[in-house]
Amino acid sequence: MILQDSLIDYIQNGGANLLEMLKFDEKAPMLFSSGLFWFIFIIFLPIYILLKKSKAKMVFFVVLFSLYFYYKSSGLFFLMLLGTSLIDWLISKCIYNLKTKGAKIALMWVSIAISLSILGYFKYANFFLWNWNQMVQGNFQPLEIILPVGISFYTFQSISYVVDVYKGRILPTRYWIDYLFFLSFFPALVAGPIVRADYFIPQIEKNQVASKEEIYGGLWLIIIGIFKKAVIADYIAQYNDLIFNNPDMYTGIQTLMGVLGYTMQIFCDFSGYSDMAIGLALIMGFKLGINFNYPYTSKNLTEFWRRWHISLSSWLRDYVYIPLGGNRKGTFRTYLNNFLTMLIGGLWHGAAWKFVFWGAMHGVGLAVHKACKPVLDKIPDNFLTKFVFWLITFIYVSLLWVFFRAASFEDSIVIIRNIFVDFDFRQFPEFFQVRMIWCIMMGILLVFHFIPEKFALKAEVAFIKSPWIIKILIFLLAVEAVIEFMSAEVAPFIYFQF
Repeated sequence: MILQDSLIDYIQNGGANLLEMLKFDEKAPMLFSSGLFWFIFIIFLPIYILLKKSKAKMVFFVVLFSLYFYYKSSGLFFLMLLGTSLIDWLISKCIYNLKTKGAKIALMWVSIAISLSILGYFKYANFFLWNWNQMVQGNFQPLEIILPVGISFYTFQSISYVVDVYKGRILPTRYWIDYLFFLSFFPALVAGPIVRADYFIPQIEKNQVASKEEIYGGLWLIIIGIFKKAVIADYIAQYNDLIFNNPDMYTGIQTLMGVLGYTMQIFCDFSGYSDMAIGLALIMGFKLGINFNYPYTSKNLTEFWRRWHISLSSWLRDYVYIPLGGNRKGTFRTYLNNFLTMLIGGLWHGAAWKFVFWGAMHGVGLAVHKACKPVLDKIPDNFLTKFVFWLITFIYVSLLWVFFRAASFEDSIVIIRNIFVDFDFRQFPEFFQVRMIWCIMMGILLVFHFIPEKFALKAEVAFIKSPWIIKILIFLLAVEAVIEFMSAEVAPFIYFQF
């Protein structure tokens, strides 16, 4: 009887604990690298496969799961996502049905204004209020605003959808739930990639089942993504955080290593998330497109932005740069349009002047590269010139990441000054001795980043064709590496704050 009562208590307590885990916890948002997500996804997947034969049932089930996923990431803000999707869908239907161009344009701008107003309130209200109070010397009290996770990403998707309907690039979806599926699709919901409607919505209609190669390819991307994020990014971040949290306490060589560490950390963190998102979608039979393509091999800023966060840079090109006039209004306007586009891109990343400066300096760099291109094209294309151009680009990008990561503009200046004023390479052997694993991990990362793409493709193909026992062993090795190097708690993805 006592044993029976204990068993009942254990089951009841276990059920209560499980329910608590399934509720929203603002201190522990659901992440792709968390055990809870994979536990729920393992339950989700067989049900999804069973419902896949019926497009309507599949769409309804995935939408419910996506909304729950967003609830676990942002709480009741999933209701705002529902409202945004309904408003934009209704407006897009009206735009399609209207006959006069003026009315279509007006409705399009109404939709854009609503989307940007919501984004502006949550993301920029305190920023603008702080600047206003600085000008009038008022007593600024920040508003208690919680930023919904992923709002910048799905807002851009929403805007592009309405604009594309207005321009006739796509037809509005017949049913609201299909549009909601596109906007809330959980792999890409909270940190991208930013998916275009003309690329993704036809995939919903086709409802194709993933091939064996796509499933294994998706698994490979998930393993690579978990390794990038939970092993490399989270481990090297522990040292990087020391430097950026106390910028005036470290020598030049220590500071330089922290800057290089963050340069690699943000790549592994964000591209790791993208790999997992793309892999999850691929297993489900959907393609999200590539989002990173060896960006640190770029030999100029123009190339860098064709390789880094491709979904964002292409969005800014198509919905900001080209509407501003692109390169059709003369040389000066081309430079100005580049600058303004990157300025907007910087502000999109965060409500602070350091992000504005980061975006502005990338805009300046792009303008300088375009201005110098006629001269650069005449320089012999050999190993030495390629190396010099790569080094200049890498240094420029890395130094600008300082403003992206540092707590303030002032801290950024301190960090950069430390590198150039207090640098002594003779201190590196001692640094290597103290931070050996960190240095080895950075070295391996650099080597793999510069391995020709064909070798990476061969590794993926070899994994896809390998026996199932090899796949399991590789997966278990990745899990073991995560356990070995993981920090005390799962670190959020850097781009969750955007």
